[in-house]
Amino acid sequence: MPVLRAATLPPRYRMPAPGSVMPCSALIEMLCRRSMGVASRAHGGDTRPGLLPLWRVLVEAGRRQVKHTHTAALPRNEKEPDAVSEREKTRLVHASRGKIIGEVGTVNPPVVRCSTVLYKDLATRQAVRDRRAAGERCFSYGALGTPTTYALEDAINEIEGGSRTMLFPTGLAAVAHPFLSLLLPGDHVLLAETVYGPARAVAVNYLTKRNINCEFYAGGHEEVKKRLKPNTRMVYLDNPGSIIYDVQDLPALAALLKGRETFLVVDNTWGSPGMYKPLALGADVSIIALTKYVGGHSDLVLGSVSGGPRTADRLWKDANTLGQSVSPDDAYSALKGLRTAAARLAMHRQHTAEVIAWLERQPQVKRILYPAHPKDPGHALWKRDFKGANGLFSIELADRYKQADADRVVDALRLFGIGASWGGYESLALTYPIVHGWKGGALIRFHIGLEDPADMIEDLAKGLAVL
Repeated sequence: MPVLRAATLPPRYRMPAPGSVMPCSALIEMLCRRSMGVASRAHGGDTRPGLLPLWRVLVEAGRRQVKHTHTAALPRNEKEPDAVSEREKTRLVHASRGKIIGEVGTVNPPVVRCSTVLYKDLATRQAVRDRRAAGERCFSYGALGTPTTYALEDAINEIEGGSRTMLFPTGLAAVAHPFLSLLLPGDHVLLAETVYGPARAVAVNYLTKRNINCEFYAGGHEEVKKRLKPNTRMVYLDNPGSIIYDVQDLPALAALLKGRETFLVVDNTWGSPGMYKPLALGADVSIIALTKYVGGHSDLVLGSVSGGPRTADRLWKDANTLGQSVSPDDAYSALKGLRTAAARLAMHRQHTAEVIAWLERQPQVKRILYPAHPKDPGHALWKRDFKGANGLFSIELADRYKQADADRVVDALRLFGIGASWGGYESLALTYPIVHGWKGGALIRFHIGLEDPADMIEDLAKGLAVL
């Protein structure tokens, strides 16, 4: 079979010059063109696929990927602006998009599925392994990522402002990874009382059994200051907190920990994508359950961890060591969800505002727990540090009601589904027998979806009527 050398290809089908950077989406475009024999038609009319050996494409794939030692601005087409707009709606649409290579291109990066990656010879394989060992992200084996998963990593990294971002098969796997990577036996960890329930379970059921001292604190940075020890290696929180949505002063926490070997780790799922930037406010790690608003359709489980300068390389190396990998198809679904996230979030928040305005007039409702609500205790911090809000909040029922009454309300709802998770297009309601960090009355958590607010309010009226 004849073999085409890359140097003989027309310019639009050649790999970039050594030393240049090729975006993941452009790389995939190149791979697809070559594998379909597009280049072959320019040389002798043979249209059989695969005339250019696949090893050449795959080796060059590893060589051209962005090395995540900083937040890199990907090269743009000559007709596009030099950098993605700082406006988040534009960023969510354009981060890691498909690019025009030569005359044509795709809007979305294609899906690349593989396990084995082929090399032209052993020396090339060793060179790729050496670069990867030095910290370069290389297309070298399917479980270590493909151009499709790299495109999602790049998009989340750009949005979060990280040094590098890793993907995980579930949100909980992403939550667990900083614990597994950054802590050692004998370390002390401070966790907010209102962390996500499964994160608490990791601390109580896993870390403590391995001689890692886990202590929970209620409140903010003042409480953290009282509990810091010489061996405190991590402060971990959801911001806002889970279920009751208390907001902590992240810059104050970062200032408190400055100069210490203590990592500040934040679950940023509520504030994603793009509404809250923990790394810019002083955190070392930002975690997102991409399952929620990034996926947006309740059909995907996925997580990400974005690290700052102190943690990124360590987190990345340990993720590889532990075999953390995601499906290219799931990464592609998350990229699709990302493009419409701003539009969906705007509707979620608008609907939520209408529903809350009705709820706070009902005698059965004592309080709304939602940072964007002007009466919420965390509203001032939310207004200072956040760029938006979503459809997730809780209500406290009036003092005369018990948790069993809250359960009756939820059971009476018909439009609201009963289910865990959130961030999809549908409305949900849920109660919890125990809410750590909460000292008030009966709670119901709501996720307001994309249905008509009038229908949601009608359903809620029927639910509250059982009281």
